[in-house]
Amino acid sequence: MIKELDSVVLTTDLPEHGLSAGDIGTTVLVHEGGKGCTVEFMTLAGKTIPVVTLLAHQIRPIAKDEIAHARHVAVAA
Repeated sequence: MIKELDSVVLTTDLPEHGLSAGDIGTTVLVHEGGKGCTVEFMTLAGKTIPVVTLLAHQIRPIAKDEIAHARHVAVAA
């Protein structure tokens, strides 16, 4: 089960937030026993992009054998 402050992987594209499946975020709040979570996504420089509330099927835990991948994202100034 995903807990608060866990790193998670987005499983679906969210173009309205500038996010793509595979982006990594941090769970800041778990809703209704894990039915959903509020997740913060940040650039590698530490700038928050969006904080979004997602359903459980839209995120998953990070696996131990995965590697992070960097990509450019448009960030409002």
